Amino acid sequence: MTCREVMTPDPVCCLPAETAVRIAKLMKTENIGSVPICDDRHNKKLLGIVTDRDLAIKVIGEGKDPKTTKAEDVMTRAPVACRGEDDLQRALASMEMNQVRRIPVIDGNLELIGIIAQADVATRGGQPDMTAEVVQEISRPRIHA
Repeated sequence: MTCREVMTPDPVCCLPAETAVRIAKLMKTENIGSVPICDDRHNKKLLGIVTDRDLAIKVIGEGKDPKTTKAEDVMTRAPVACRGEDDLQRALASMEMNQVRRIPVIDGNLELIGIIAQADVATRGGQPDMTAEVVQEISRPRIHA
């Protein structure tokens, strides 16, 4: 099974200059936990990603104003991503290794074409044991030396 077969196609995205408040409102209305950050809405070259955790820790936790804090100030740059033609197992291994719950899907031009979330794997992956393993590995606390 390929990433393209499991991904949610054409996800919403924001631009680097958009505010944390705009991203949070988009997360609420779209019922999503992350927003890819792209260079523009037409080409959608993937630059980064902002998660609900980023907003909580890097904006609220650091006392920044969500009305003026920009996506480019809190996004994870060059996020872990996969290609549409990649085998789903490869994407899941990346999610596990990097402990991320969502992974953007890009094409050969690094343009955003989709996103894979844990829910996509659970509902479209057709492999419940694999889903359980992914969730367990992503959620495992990291031990820092």
